[in-house]
Amino acid sequence: MKDIARRTAYDVVLAVERDGAYANLLLPRLQRERRIDRRDAAFAAELTYGTLRWQGVLDAVIEAAARRPVGDLDPPVRAVLRLGSYQVLHLRTPAHAAVHATVELARAVAGPKPVGFVNAVLRKVTQGDWDSWVRRLAPADPRGALAFRHGYPRWVADAFAAALGSDDELAAALAEDRPVTHLVARPGRITRDELLAEAGDGAEPGPWSPYAVRLAAGGDPGALPSVRSGAAAVQDEGSQLVALALARAAVGQPGERWLDLCAGPGGKAALLAGLVPAGGELLAAELHPHRARLVADALGGAGRVVITDGTRPAWPKGAFDRVLVDVPCTGLGALRRRPEVRWRRQPADVERLRPLQEALLASALDATRPGGVVAYVTCSPVPAETTEVVSAVLSRRPGEFTLLDPGPLLPEVTETGSAAYVQLWPHRHGTDAMFLALLRRDRA
Repeated sequence: MKDIARRTAYDVVLAVERDGAYANLLLPRLQRERRIDRRDAAFAAELTYGTLRWQGVLDAVIEAAARRPVGDLDPPVRAVLRLGSYQVLHLRTPAHAAVHATVELARAVAGPKPVGFVNAVLRKVTQGDWDSWVRRLAPADPRGALAFRHGYPRWVADAFAAALGSDDELAAALAEDRPVTHLVARPGRITRDELLAEAGDGAEPGPWSPYAVRLAAGGDPGALPSVRSGAAAVQDEGSQLVALALARAAVGQPGERWLDLCAGPGGKAALLAGLVPAGGELLAAELHPHRARLVADALGGAGRVVITDGTRPAWPKGAFDRVLVDVPCTGLGALRRRPEVRWRRQPADVERLRPLQEALLASALDATRPGGVVAYVTCSPVPAETTEVVSAVLSRRPGEFTLLDPGPLLPEVTETGSAAYVQLWPHRHGTDAMFLALLRRDRA
């Protein structure tokens, strides 16, 4: 296949738009199937993820250059122009080389008819660098201009600013978009030192979780025997921390029963399973059968998996000592790893998910015995999915629960937010923007 890196990036970008595919799942599969060498694989990844990350603002540039709405273009032409514009404006590829390669890609995927149009549009894009396009197209207000410059929808920048409490750190939060691969050494299966030695040159221990290893740039976790065996796994260090906080909370009960209420795909459940004290047990609940199978694979027999609706559970009230409820959310805390999400999500998604988040938290509270602890977790920093959900649910149950200060349970971690919550951030902690609230049941 000629120019395999660009063609692979094109196939992924088109599939994300046309089929709702996830780039972080599709791209590695295509790279394996096409046996792409390391250099081309790295370029394909940069081109794919970069194009998806900047898609909305690239569209604004393309519209200005083409003098027609991007939505009027055929999907293959739209995908090609996005890829070409990203190379021109954000990579070190010489402009003439980027235009030529993109024109040839257009010829290969769409035939000769749109070649002249693609060539003309990209040549207009090359007439300015990114800074000049920002000056020309970005909104006039500071926050809108900042969102455009860093490739974010305005509403996401607004939500991040609300979570941060001001605009002081907003530029840093928006600029932090290069993820590092984090691994977890699953307790009882492999030690962190063993995993660190296996991970090779450039790997480092995670600064916060005692089970975390951060791979060197370009490291392939799938090449590690411990990852293939399930003794270790890819897991963001922030996800490890929220599970650790729950495991460290004092409940004073022998033979503990733990519940992961929304367990798929199983990363947090597998970590918790290694932390359950002797004589205890972990139940992992998941609504969707295919995700329940992933949970079972992650647990490796260390816990029990049930397929059930967490809002209408099959267990009695007060049955568990610790409950983790990692609710479905917009995923805005993991935009570094899922770049297409920033343009796929809309403000309405926040309100659409809110009733489910509240119902799942209420179910988790019901499942907890007096003295037990619930961890409410989201991979989103948006207040409407975090603090507001907790406040709304607790307001309907006065006197039943107390918000715990999670800070003492994570003494390794700095700048976690208020005394009532933990809010992690990529620019502060190098993790996904995970949110945690811990709630202790005071009475039935």
